[in-house]
Amino acid sequence: MSNNPEIRPQDLSQRLSLEKLCAFEALGYGMFIHYGMSTFLANELPNGKDPATAYAPTNLDVGQWISVARDAGMKYAILTTKHVAGHCLWPSKLTDYTVAQSADTTDVVGAFVRACRDKGLLPGFYYCSWDNHNRFGSKTPSDPDDQGFGPTAAYQTFQTAQLTELLTQYGPIAETWVDIPGILGRGYRTFLYQRLAALQPDTVIMMNSGISTQESYNVDYAWPSDIIAIERSLPAAGGYNKVREIEGKKYYMPGEVCDPIGKDWFFVPGDRPREDKVLADQFRSCRAGGVNFLLDVPPDTTGQIPAETVQALLRLRTNAGI
Repeated sequence: MSNNPEIRPQDLSQRLSLEKLCAFEALGYGMFIHYGMSTFLANELPNGKDPATAYAPTNLDVGQWISVARDAGMKYAILTTKHVAGHCLWPSKLTDYTVAQSADTTDVVGAFVRACRDKGLLPGFYYCSWDNHNRFGSKTPSDPDDQGFGPTAAYQTFQTAQLTELLTQYGPIAETWVDIPGILGRGYRTFLYQRLAALQPDTVIMMNSGISTQESYNVDYAWPSDIIAIERSLPAAGGYNKVREIEGKKYYMPGEVCDPIGKDWFFVPGDRPREDKVLADQFRSCRAGGVNFLLDVPPDTTGQIPAETVQALLRLRTNAGI
């Protein structure tokens, strides 16, 4: 279901072919995995001052995450490689705030990609532009004066280099998810988009456009991007508009709803999965509206997805007929 007229490829200007974008849409259902320093602090937005050793899973099993995703009927997965805390789930050479200096030194990014390939899912990477630890003099939203926040040139160099590490060390990556892109500015964001596309020509690049039904797309905040995020919302009634006119040209831009299975993105004790009917209705609304559903399923402090969540996902597969 969609409110789009007949689509003629010759009228479109997007980087990726219509065939490749439709193949992304055909995946339909994916797992968002928010995991990292925030998991162990029970705080989505840490100040970046906790020691690397605060990241301390007691029984890490990345393979379990992807087995759960596969058994739930998901076709791809996106991992938070670095979130607001600034702690990196791979041994980046650009900072000492990584798993290599932590209580568990497993390269989670590497283990994630291997598990996806072993179990038949496509891997994707999330990377947060807001970083409270690796500041390089940048202003962040957590500053007392949060007006005009944004990265310095030194931080831009750091972000480019880190994403280069991620996209050159782990093989093909299906989706590259950049969060808080509005702070990057149009010039650097365009450079970064082109850099990511050059490193992995087939990756689908997401510049997160944020919490909205996305009937109106914020070019100043998130362009350029290959797809549009519908964060904590649903496509508009009548279906998602896949063809967008931006600065005089038409682009085919698939939509992707992202939402946690409970209330919080990262694991928080006591945050239970939402009711079965609510999850099933959300899945059906996404598919009927013509968008992918990227459901966030956070592992706990052991480093595994809790049994209660696993059972909710399996029920969702049955209830939604996935």
